[in-house]
Amino acid sequence: MNPQAEDLNQIIRENNPAVYDLLSQKGKNIFFPTKGILGQSADAKETRINATIGIAKEDDGTPMRLDCIEKNINLDPSSIFPYAPSFGRPDIRKEWKKMICKKNPGLKGKEISLPIVSNALTHGVSMLGYMFVNEGDNVIIPDLFWGNYNLILQNGYGAQMQKFNFFKDEHIDLEAIKSSLEKDGIGKKILMLNFPNNPSGYSPTIEESGKIAAILKESAQKGNKIIVICDDAYFGLLYEDGISQESIFSYLADLDPNILAIKIDGATKEDYVWGFRVGFITYGFQGGNEKCYAALESKTAGAIRGNISNAPNISQSLLMAAYKNPDYDKQKLAKGKILKNRYMAVKEALKEKKYSKYFRPLPFNSGYFMCIHIVEGIDGEELRELLIKKYNIGVINMSGNIRLAFSAVPQKDIPALFKGIYQACKELKK
Repeated sequence: MNPQAEDLNQIIRENNPAVYDLLSQKGKNIFFPTKGILGQSADAKETRINATIGIAKEDDGTPMRLDCIEKNINLDPSSIFPYAPSFGRPDIRKEWKKMICKKNPGLKGKEISLPIVSNALTHGVSMLGYMFVNEGDNVIIPDLFWGNYNLILQNGYGAQMQKFNFFKDEHIDLEAIKSSLEKDGIGKKILMLNFPNNPSGYSPTIEESGKIAAILKESAQKGNKIIVICDDAYFGLLYEDGISQESIFSYLADLDPNILAIKIDGATKEDYVWGFRVGFITYGFQGGNEKCYAALESKTAGAIRGNISNAPNISQSLLMAAYKNPDYDKQKLAKGKILKNRYMAVKEALKEKKYSKYFRPLPFNSGYFMCIHIVEGIDGEELRELLIKKYNIGVINMSGNIRLAFSAVPQKDIPALFKGIYQACKELKK
């Protein structure tokens, strides 16, 4: 093992042995190199003639660039063309942490890490797989989950996906979560919680969030060492009263020494910049301090450097410009209102009683999506194909459930969406 990795391991072990035990073998071995090329480049940063960094520069010392590219971007070239750090730009890391704490007032008084910038959520999940998943580890997920978890964690890192029943009586099946944590006895547990959930569009109520936290605390006190990955890709898109306005991360960040909470989020959906590919990984656990978090951050940045080097500089710079814009909050609120109006239009359309003959909605209250469960006798794939060919409607078939991204449908078209699905179901049932 590289001595730099062992130094980081020692810091984590001394601060919280459970967190160290939760690291995968790759996670224990990884480090961010502070010596070698990177260290020598850092030493030479202030020299007049700097022949260390692997970029090209103009004679005036600015980054070399093509005019045909630069003319389309109204930002300082130094914030566009050079590499960003593997940790992410320092300014956006600090700004995102400040924003997390503002959106989650329950974090007040709790120590959390400085976020690390990933190349959005998919890459962030992959880096957490690198850091914490050994081949054969179980990852506990709801039976309604984002399909990319399979590709990343199962196919990429050899995890076993342990599914639990997500809904019971129109609410989260809390007993199913508890049973999943109890399965296979005391040991390492990896739990993935995605709210608002993709594909169902459900977020927990305040009461449900508290109960989930209580279940996890009880499990940790029995001796389980638990990683809870809080996939907050759709954070903030909440449309009903009574939903917890905060991430489940804020309930867990200092809940128990045996619980490592990890918040993975990003600008992708929160700021409507899907192609920017900027996400964040933030750690929280009881007793966490700046030195220990820095060690985890260094390991995460090392994994990123060995994987993609760094997330795009231009995307981070564009976002920082937006966060400094005085109209940012107002513009974001306006877009959120459009999505809420579409959600309300879905709720209104589903009041049509005849639809229940062929499908019923699963619980939903937030996010981009909702699902309808189709009755027996109608094949989901046949329905999907018929909707495309005859009704000019596109949906996602998910084994008995049909996922609808109302986020992408103009409000005026939502009634026609459900009417088309009803007519297609009626036709197939015959």
